[in-house]
Amino acid sequence: MQVLKFGGSSVANATNISRVLDIVGAAAKKGRVMLICSAIKGCTDELLALARLAERQQVEALVELAGADSAGAASRDSEALQFAEKVRDLKARHLDIIRRLFTGAERAEAEAECHSLFAEMAASPADEMVTFGEIFSTRIIARKLACDGVMTKWLDSRILVIKDNQNLTYNNISAAVALNPDVQVFVAPGFIASTYEGKRTTLGRGGSDLSASIFAAALQADDLQIWTDVPGIMTANPKDVPEAHTVPEMSYRAALDMASAGAKVLYAPSVQPAMDAGIAIRILNTFEPENPGTVVSSQTGAGWTGVASMTDDTAGEALLTLVGETPTDGKAAAERVQRCLRKAGIKTLNASSDGRNVHAGVKASVENAALCAIHREFFENAPESVINLYVAGYGAVGKAFVELLESSGADIAARSGRVLRIAGIANSREFVMGPLHNRPKTSDPLAKFEGGLSKSAKNAGAGSDFVAAVKAEAPRGSIFVDLTDSETIWQEYVGLLREGINIVSSNRRSFAVPYADYAAIMAAAAENGCFVRHETTVGSALPMLGSMSASANAGEEIVSIEAVVSCTLNSILSSYARYPGSFAQTVRRAQEEGLTEADPRVDLAGRDALRKLLILAREAGIPLEEEDVRIVPAVPEKLLALPLPEFYEALEKLEPAFDAAEKAAAHSQCRQRFLASVVRDPKAPLGYRAEIAIQNVPRSHPAFRILGSENAVILRTTLHPDPLLIQGPGEGARMAAGSILNEILK
Repeated sequence: MQVLKFGGSSVANATNISRVLDIVGAAAKKGRVMLICSAIKGCTDELLALARLAERQQVEALVELAGADSAGAASRDSEALQFAEKVRDLKARHLDIIRRLFTGAERAEAEAECHSLFAEMAASPADEMVTFGEIFSTRIIARKLACDGVMTKWLDSRILVIKDNQNLTYNNISAAVALNPDVQVFVAPGFIASTYEGKRTTLGRGGSDLSASIFAAALQADDLQIWTDVPGIMTANPKDVPEAHTVPEMSYRAALDMASAGAKVLYAPSVQPAMDAGIAIRILNTFEPENPGTVVSSQTGAGWTGVASMTDDTAGEALLTLVGETPTDGKAAAERVQRCLRKAGIKTLNASSDGRNVHAGVKASVENAALCAIHREFFENAPESVINLYVAGYGAVGKAFVELLESSGADIAARSGRVLRIAGIANSREFVMGPLHNRPKTSDPLAKFEGGLSKSAKNAGAGSDFVAAVKAEAPRGSIFVDLTDSETIWQEYVGLLREGINIVSSNRRSFAVPYADYAAIMAAAAENGCFVRHETTVGSALPMLGSMSASANAGEEIVSIEAVVSCTLNSILSSYARYPGSFAQTVRRAQEEGLTEADPRVDLAGRDALRKLLILAREAGIPLEEEDVRIVPAVPEKLLALPLPEFYEALEKLEPAFDAAEKAAAHSQCRQRFLASVVRDPKAPLGYRAEIAIQNVPRSHPAFRILGSENAVILRTTLHPDPLLIQGPGEGARMAAGSILNEILK
């Protein structure tokens, strides 16, 4: 048995009904057919309007008879005329169909039946009038099939389908079919049913789909076909989203979710009977019968199915649902939905996920725009955009970055729609061009990368050869990730930017160059539509540079910048104050623990703090140069030129001076901190005075509570005289890698 259901647009007129008859005829050649039809397009709405008029007439007549309103008769007469006109117009539509489908005596019989059915409808109780639309259409279709020589039997769904009594309904349907073994095509009205007490009722708007599913389940049908005016279930309503396309296959659950979320092509309750019986549902297009449409079955698809919406007119809001086939990272998917709506200029009222589907609330006025935005993001951008990364530097941060990308890549793609692909990587000796390979870790740090090492790559490292290879191979829009501590790689930045390659860097040496070179890098980025991001050059994962630039961009005048940006010296000074041991011993211990540069004198001389202060000032719009900064090293300058063994010996001899300085700070309830500062000074050449030195800070100073390897920046502006304090861990490969990843994804 095949069950075929046709909607209102499919039977809207004689031409469309002829299409239906052709489809049914082709199906009948394959086996018996149960044909379920809706009322002709617009008929149900007209019947509901007639019911309202009839109900008002009845109420007003009762009021008049009770003597409460003598003016009711005139109003009732007016509405009676409207009722008669609507009945006449609706009957004329059906008679027009009959006159086009039938001729001679067959036409006369069909017309007589139509007049009789309309008379029965007009005399029915108001709440039963809506049940006649499907009777009108199916009686015409059944009669036409019989006239064409097809063994046809019309079945009255009002007798067979008992609402809320599945067993009785199934028994009625199977018995009715069994009693007519010679019938080729059964025709039954959809939508209508009866209560167990025998009162006529309906299965709800769209209920003809449910009727078809009930008949299919009752008859254990081989095929259930829902014929409509669209080519299957689509990724969105094509009236709202012109780019919507058909979903070839989907699970019962996804179809139910789509229908429940507002997709009009399938009535949500109709899925359950077919699903319980294990009968696949085919959604087909009456006007493109050759189109395969959508098959809904127990087979679970993959990825996202579609997006639908429902409007709450009372609240003025719309709920959009992105339907998925399989469990997903709901939080990531919800964030991606919010991000794509934000990109489209649409505010999300709320967003959540049930683990498969994502729900987002928006104002009803932007419902269609929101549907289009989500559809663009999830159904028009596939495959996801790929961003090629070329990583220079495979030290602690580089390794942490690669590991983070390997563990988080799938989540990033789901959340942002961007696939981050390492297309090249270099350490200080060699480089590899080619995608990341899923190979076991080996002693060779680059062995996990595909492509191997050519002779030309050996000993080239992250220098000019690697950059040349990147410029030759990288597509525009790629990102060069500088995780080195090279003092010269910045010279390659302008060339990379001219090739359309963006730069994300943690190499502070590249931004502490002469200001003219720094400005040239930024100008090259602007001229070529690229970005240069270097948040991690100061404060690792702390958003220090962003705060500087935000204040400058807002037109705020910088009053002062104070920064504790040398993790090494802050750790040394904190440890010296809190733990036993001389200053020299504290420095040596920090070197052995890897907290200092290979040569600790670089830190003690203030060179690292100088680079960071230059970067902070430039981000704030102050064109600071090295010579503008007064540096007082943490140790006497004459010691810095000594060989390292002699340096430590000399440092040990100065212990009384270090001890006295620490005790003096403690006595005045201060702490020693290595502060880098830029303070507004109208007398200075740039309007600012810059200094790096150990200072005693009182308890009231924000730097007083900074301990260990923490970093902090204290910013004061004319608009915000109270300091903005950004404080947190100033080192850590994993944190730096995470910050680099955030810079890439901005």
